[in-house]
Amino acid sequence: MTGTGARDQRGGTAPLTPRAQAKVRRRAEILVAAARLMARRGFHGVRLDDIGAEVGISGPGMYRYFSSKEDVLAEMLLDISVRLRDGGRAAVGRGGTPAEVLDALLAVHVDFVATEPDLISVQFRDLASLPAGPRHEVRRLQREYAEMWVEALVRLRPGLPVVAARAHVHAVFGLLNSSPRLPAMAEAELRRVLTAMASAALRA
Repeated sequence: MTGTGARDQRGGTAPLTPRAQAKVRRRAEILVAAARLMARRGFHGVRLDDIGAEVGISGPGMYRYFSSKEDVLAEMLLDISVRLRDGGRAAVGRGGTPAEVLDALLAVHVDFVATEPDLISVQFRDLASLPAGPRHEVRRLQREYAEMWVEALVRLRPGLPVVAARAHVHAVFGLLNSSPRLPAMAEAELRRVLTAMASAALRA
């Protein structure tokens, strides 16, 4: 979402100009503000002008960055889906015992819900508001991510049918993704509670 390079004609990465870097940073600010507002009010309760006002951009100025509110939501949810998928790949790629791989995947998800509760709320509630194309891509990324968990759980518990493993994984996602609605607690305590509950549920 906030890269500092662009592909050149030879397939390499060319540094962005200062102006282009400033635009990337501004887009990132807009996405953070949009997530904050949508988490509070819901997608349909927020206008593009509202998002602009949060970051000091007038209504027409917002169109230099995003063409519509749907465009903002699509970039937001595609970004978090890609980051979760890539975090999952990295966790699996580090290897280890089945228990270690599953715990590494859990750590990735707990980190997201503990540090980006607004995005988690928006993803959980407003996915259906995406246009069909981005919605299908988000769903594809989510399935790929979930299957990493399923495979790790089946390796840990070989007698568990795949259908049951999938049910365990999605139940745990529901538990973790509900964290923005839990009573307020310190981040370290939230991480401890979520990790303990999710780990127990996966092994139940």
